[in-house]
Amino acid sequence: MYRFAKAAVNVTGQAVRQVRHGSNVRQDFHSKYGNGLMIGGALFSTAVWAYVVTQTGITWNLSPVGKVMPKPWREAEEE
Repeated sequence: MYRFAKAAVNVTGQAVRQVRHGSNVRQDFHSKYGNGLMIGGALFSTAVWAYVVTQTGITWNLSPVGKVMPKPWREAEEE
């Protein structure tokens, strides 16, 4: 168990040194690619919805006002 703990501490120490050494160039994923991904995602989403709205022929039925007519009232039949 001692060897395992010693190896684990050594690996952890190496990882900390590597992270600390590489931290002088501080550019994470979001600062590097964030704006491009947001713009690309917005363009993709807009293109897909434009296609869906204009080309698929879906009837959207946005408001039923004036389109739904009530059925005439029917009296219950007595026997």
